[in-house]
Amino acid sequence: MKRNALLFICLTAFMGCSSPPPPLPPQPQFEEQVLDEEVAIGYGLAIGDVDGDNKPDILLADKKEFAWYRNGDWQRFVIYKDLTTRDNVAIAARDIDGDGMVEIAVGAMWNPGETSDSEQSGSVHYLIRPEDPTQAWEAVQLPHEPTTHRMHWVQTSEDSFDLVVLPLHGRGNQGGEGEGVKVYAYSKPDNPYDEWPMALIDESMHMTHNFDLLEGDTPVLYIAGKEGIRAAAYTEDGWQAANPIPGLSNGAGEVRKGTLGASSLIAAIEPMHGTTLAAYIGNEMTSALTFQTLNVPVDVPYSRVVLDSTYTQGHAVAVGDLLDMGMDQIVAGWRNPNAADKVGVKLYVPTDASGQAWQTFLIDDNTMAVEDLKLADLNDDGKLDIIAAGRATNNLKVYWNRTE
Repeated sequence: MKRNALLFICLTAFMGCSSPPPPLPPQPQFEEQVLDEEVAIGYGLAIGDVDGDNKPDILLADKKEFAWYRNGDWQRFVIYKDLTTRDNVAIAARDIDGDGMVEIAVGAMWNPGETSDSEQSGSVHYLIRPEDPTQAWEAVQLPHEPTTHRMHWVQTSEDSFDLVVLPLHGRGNQGGEGEGVKVYAYSKPDNPYDEWPMALIDESMHMTHNFDLLEGDTPVLYIAGKEGIRAAAYTEDGWQAANPIPGLSNGAGEVRKGTLGASSLIAAIEPMHGTTLAAYIGNEMTSALTFQTLNVPVDVPYSRVVLDSTYTQGHAVAVGDLLDMGMDQIVAGWRNPNAADKVGVKLYVPTDASGQAWQTFLIDDNTMAVEDLKLADLNDDGKLDIIAAGRATNNLKVYWNRTE
């Protein structure tokens, strides 16, 4: 506590004494639970109600199986096995028809070195649920670009959703050079066996890796890649091409959007599979939403704050208010041993509303080589828990939020 008090005294001295310092954040407390010790890789996670019991379940894209873990007893059920001859890589789950149960789309045939041949690289499938969701599902194959890597269900109107799919490379690319990455939105027809209309959102970036969704009347996708972080909005005129965001030109592999009170927050791991976690702080004039929808020239860039530079293969970021502070915190991790010969997951807590000062807490010390992680309130206690899948550690864990 004395150390925290000293930190805030120093901050106040630096910023001036016109206002008192914000209250100290609560001491984070998390209790881990291992759900699975036989995860092969754990490429991707999703959260949603699979069986209609009003509880969020955990869904996993593992090496050869898509599976879900039932909330409560955490029993594992296989959704689909051996979808393609290569690894699975992506999963998106969301209730898009209002029946209280998620619809699932997946990506497989993971072959990042093959950027030209769509038969040998990439896949997109929509899964048809059986009457009993604990049994195997049916897969409907959709057109795709090579190197399918990540996907999101995006709500575009009151009763319409698009499936947005992000490949790793542009078609035919070598070393991130060549054609731009084609980001497509798929519109689900009433009959999923019918043709799915596709809209090209963007092809301005090369070697993209992950993206995040800002919900609202005007949804915005934040796309991380070789050229930095760009934003693509859905407006009344449809999907708009991605625009650069001032100040976010560093190459990035992971991106998540949040807020710090009235300020905009973007968390990124730089570069792809990189060493650095950075927080970008902006105001409304620098937000991608304002820039996209109003076409306002933006001169004030986001400010960059380096939170950590000790990662080896940084590979997962999540943003949310885990500590009930009224502003978001960042959870992030890496999957290969760092200079200290450790893997792990950390929580980064802002100690002022400007986002210039942060405190770091170690959540997992060397037992989670994190490939992907999510935040969700799994036990309905009003607090976000951390869910992580480990690659080299071959595990799936929940870190239950016990913060008082």
